[in-house]
Amino acid sequence: MEVEAAKMIGAGLASIALAGAGVGIGIIFGNFLQGALRNPGAAAQFTGMVYIGFALAEATGLFGLVMAFIILGS
Repeated sequence: MEVEAAKMIGAGLASIALAGAGVGIGIIFGNFLQGALRNPGAAAQFTGMVYIGFALAEATGLFGLVMAFIILGS
């Protein structure tokens, strides 16, 4: 196998993290919305935690994207 082909395969595998980040963000906000609709009074307490979860899920996807660029650039 050529080195360039191996780089492309590695970058593609590293970019799978972006799909995982999208799923994670959807789960976070979907569950928050479901809980907020059930108990609107408690929704304001958990908004900060939702944003922290969003940031961590998005950071995981960005780390995968950075790894893909590092693999392609080497």
